[in-house]
Amino acid sequence: MTKNYNAEAITVLKGLEAVRKRPAMYIGDIGRRGLHHLVYEIVDNSVDESLAGYCDKIEVTIHEDGSVSVLDNGRGIPVDIQKDQNKSALEVVLTILHAGGKFDKESYKVSGGLHGVGVSVVNALSEWLEAVVYKDGKIHKQTFRRGAPQHDIEVIGETNKTGTYIRFKPDFEIFSSVEMEYSILEDRLRELAFLNKNLRIRIKDERRDEEGNVKESDFKFEGGLKEFVVYLDEFRPSIIDEPIYFEGEADGVPVEVALQYNTSYGKNILTFVNNINTIEGGTHLSGFKTALTRCINNYGQKNGLFKKDSFILSGEDTREGLTAIISVKVQEPQFEGQTKTKLGNSEVKTAVDKMVSNYLTEYLETHPSTARKIIDKSLIAARTREAARKARELTRRKSALDIGNLPGKLADCSEKDPALCEMYLVEGDSAGGSAKQGRDQSFQAILPLRGKILNVEKARIDKILNNEEIRAMITACGTGFGEDEFELERLRYHKIIIMTDADVDGSHIMTLLLTFFYRYMPDLIDKGHIYIAQPPLYRIKKGKSEFYVYNEDQRIAKIKELESGESSTKIEVQRYKGLGEMNPEQLWSTTMDPNTRLLKQVQAEDAAIVDKVFSTLMGDDVPPRRKFIQDNAKYVKNLDV
Repeated sequence: MTKNYNAEAITVLKGLEAVRKRPAMYIGDIGRRGLHHLVYEIVDNSVDESLAGYCDKIEVTIHEDGSVSVLDNGRGIPVDIQKDQNKSALEVVLTILHAGGKFDKESYKVSGGLHGVGVSVVNALSEWLEAVVYKDGKIHKQTFRRGAPQHDIEVIGETNKTGTYIRFKPDFEIFSSVEMEYSILEDRLRELAFLNKNLRIRIKDERRDEEGNVKESDFKFEGGLKEFVVYLDEFRPSIIDEPIYFEGEADGVPVEVALQYNTSYGKNILTFVNNINTIEGGTHLSGFKTALTRCINNYGQKNGLFKKDSFILSGEDTREGLTAIISVKVQEPQFEGQTKTKLGNSEVKTAVDKMVSNYLTEYLETHPSTARKIIDKSLIAARTREAARKARELTRRKSALDIGNLPGKLADCSEKDPALCEMYLVEGDSAGGSAKQGRDQSFQAILPLRGKILNVEKARIDKILNNEEIRAMITACGTGFGEDEFELERLRYHKIIIMTDADVDGSHIMTLLLTFFYRYMPDLIDKGHIYIAQPPLYRIKKGKSEFYVYNEDQRIAKIKELESGESSTKIEVQRYKGLGEMNPEQLWSTTMDPNTRLLKQVQAEDAAIVDKVFSTLMGDDVPPRRKFIQDNAKYVKNLDV
């Protein structure tokens, strides 16, 4: 019998219960990303103290027991009684959502944490949390367990310093893993140090490695974004003597910009609002692009650098080989959506446009040799763009449903709703044949790829678009190609699945494909449309029973399990060297059946780090690639070489 739906059926979650009940609503997920987000929330509060002019040092420590502490030398969280709640302000901000100083612009003119939920959410999702405040000559302390205070705030000593110390241990009841990764935190803290020049941020990992060593990094960048650009382009030779850098304020909006041009054919533009990485851009990015293109065209025409008076460089031309960072501080940022990834303030576009136009115009006039190098590179890009125009025409189709120009080797599906469709990019004709026979034709399309595609990190756009395999992928996707033509709404398959052999060559092909998507169709990654299939590495058979395992550890465990059984039947192990060794039925049941397959969704959590990894692995410079492989070889298991 159905329970009556009346007032008694309405549940009211008190205090921080809502956070523990639905943690993903507050931190995104309960996996690796959400776990590390806890640290960012605490650090962001300390950075906001720095933005307000009260903090110049932050120390982050991963302790041996798995807890993390953040210490700053800011003003210290207020500890006096908050009249409305009749509790100390410290307890209020740690136990009540939407309580904090970010809503009062007298306390913080700009901040990254706008919703007042950060530290209280960390408290709610921690097994325990300890807060120590150095303020007014005294040391104040309060401890919490799963969000609940264990005692009232107390004075435990005297001090002549100010600041806040938060130490917490993530709750194993909430997170799938509570082990913090040093490298993830290190990357974000380095980025924050670049964005806030002269702010010193230290991180230390007290958990000793196999040699008994601890890890430690100390970041402080007096050059700020200027040093950030140099760091990003470490393995890409610059074509100008030094980065172009400027900062100032326009229409009440502080703007800081650094840019330089390198020998690559791609672009890397990072944008930040109050230290938040706006990965989808927004009005500040639009203002920058407009001003950059206009300034370069104006200078070229004024100085007779174009053969034809009417010649105009496109935005894509002026951004080839560009690495740029735009950072703005906005009192009342308006983000599109809950993820804070796209800025919507129209006044910021005007401010950035004005700042870039004024400074860059003067810079080009006073640095004619640098200006000439930039324009020469842009002109080469323009000529290449024209040469690629005909190849680009071959990738276009009138609509997502138009199949007249689809690549001939594509085995399409019958379903017409893109949300229900998926396309497998399969290595080789042999595996492609098995996939075509084993698939569900109603919603699964197969596009076999011949060998290794072009490394787009080392190629111009005309060569990229003349590559048959790349052209086939673009056409099959249906979205168009390039900044000015890409339309995500035209995507024919909402799952694009890379399926390669589980060997070195397969990994290389997968990396080449990911490089292409990241550099030239990044929205497919940002919106979660790119996946990697996980074919089994071994088939283990005992009698009539078959088992598929995906790595060496699973193989050993499964064999031990089967050997411990009563039957003395011989155990047979087959190592799959390639997808083509599986018959269609095996490929379907292990790798393509939605009910049994394993898929990895490709995500780019930190654009700066992802860009650096791709430039290291796929660029021309060999020594950094060798060092990267040596440093990370210990993380690779079960790869036959």
